[in-house]
Amino acid sequence: MTEKQTYQRIRLRELRKTDWQDVHSYASQEITCRFQPWGPNTEEETLEFISQVIKDTKLNPRTRFAFAVIEEKDELLIGVAELNIRDFTNKIGEIGYVIHPAYWGRGYATEAGRHLLHLGYTVLNLHRIYATCHPDNEGSVQVLQKLGMTKEGVLREDLKMQNGWRNSLLFSILEHEWTDNQ
Repeated sequence: MTEKQTYQRIRLRELRKTDWQDVHSYASQEITCRFQPWGPNTEEETLEFISQVIKDTKLNPRTRFAFAVIEEKDELLIGVAELNIRDFTNKIGEIGYVIHPAYWGRGYATEAGRHLLHLGYTVLNLHRIYATCHPDNEGSVQVLQKLGMTKEGVLREDLKMQNGWRNSLLFSILEHEWTDNQ
C-alpha cells in the first residue's frame, strides 16, 4: 500500500453534538487517557468537550480546529484530531490526536496528523507546527517521527496531571521541511 492510499483511509470533519457517544466510547477508557491530564471522562465531561469544540468553531479569529476522525470504509468516528493556532504573529500551531484503542497500531493517528499538517501549512499558512507527548507514549513518539517532526527536547514538568507534574517530549516541523517532503 502506498502512502497516498494509506492517507485516504480517513477524513476529518467538524464535530457534531451527536458525536458525543462515539467520542465517549474511547474517552471513558483508562487506557486512552493514561498519558493525558483528563479522563477517564464521565458522560458530562464528554458532552462538555463536544460543546466547547462546537463553540470554538464560531470564534473569530478561530484558533481551534478539532475534527472527528472518520474511518472511510465503515464511516465510523474513531477519534479526534486537533490543530490549535498558538501564535498568529509567528505562525505557530500545535497538533494533537486521540484514536480509539481498537484502532491503535494501524496508522490512523499518522494519517490524521498528515491531514492536520496539510491544513496548517496550505490553508492556515503556518510556519511551525509542534506537538508534545508523554515520554513513555511510544506510539505517539512513532507517529510524530513518521510525520517528519524533529524531537527538540524535553519540556520539564509542563503539564499538571492528576498525580503530579508530567514532562513532555517536544517535536516540531517547519513549513519548508514539510513542503520538501510532499
